[in-house]
Amino acid sequence: MACSSVAEAASPAHRAQALLARASLALLGALPIPWASALGAALGRLIGLCMRHRSREAAARLRRALPEVDARHARRLIGRMWGQLGRVAAELPHLSRLRFTDEPGGWVELVGREHLERLRDDGRAGIAYTAHLGNWELTAAACHAIGLTGYLIYRAPNNPLIDDLMRELRSGWALDTVPKGMEGARRLLRAIKAGAHIGMLVDQKMNDGIPVPFFGRPAMTAPALAQLALRYRLPVVGVRCERLKGARFRVTAYPPLPLPADGAEPEAVADLMAMINASVENWVRRRPEQWLWLHRRWPD
Repeated sequence: MACSSVAEAASPAHRAQALLARASLALLGALPIPWASALGAALGRLIGLCMRHRSREAAARLRRALPEVDARHARRLIGRMWGQLGRVAAELPHLSRLRFTDEPGGWVELVGREHLERLRDDGRAGIAYTAHLGNWELTAAACHAIGLTGYLIYRAPNNPLIDDLMRELRSGWALDTVPKGMEGARRLLRAIKAGAHIGMLVDQKMNDGIPVPFFGRPAMTAPALAQLALRYRLPVVGVRCERLKGARFRVTAYPPLPLPADGAEPEAVADLMAMINASVENWVRRRPEQWLWLHRRWPD
């Protein structure tokens, strides 16, 4: 559907939301990135204060995952999480202007560049995965910056006009986007057979997924990444983004995970997803205030 048709079919509420989002991003884009990021942090914390029930739920999840964290510290971490979310939104119009460097001190420090370059240059399809940490959009931007092209799987927003806006923003620094669903799955299969790369966020609950340990408890996990990797013997590389201070970041790419040898059997799929969940758990433990504790990751 063309953009004009989407706009005509959108509800008044969706049009109002999109207009507000575009105006806000235009304002934030006109500010220096440290100012925009700081403003986003302040607004994010304010939203967190207004959503006390969601904050209490998030703190309870954090404490169950990290029992060594006391109640007061958990509340502080969740407050910082809200600020982090505000920063992510406020930084969106600036991401195409950020530059990656192999040395500390730049806006974005890229560590493990060689693993992404190997994925780019090996002449075959591959998978990069990440989680909702730091400014996770920068993981796709890092791939784009070194010429690693492909497709990013994402959940389309309920508002189609916001979806159009996000596609516009990502067009300057991200992989091509493919929404979740049957049509998206068919596109990905064709892309993989053609030797393309795909990027996935792997830390959200999938109700019809498989139970895989995450922080010591079964978490319903989408098995598609492991199924594709094992069926086609694709390299699987983890890419983590962490916020260092303000609007400065470190993106780290890791060596490919060892693939189980026994094909795409259910046990092998579960084993590979367990490795992936374990790596994400390690990332979250290092920066708990930067993960999306608002998401209902566990069944209970």
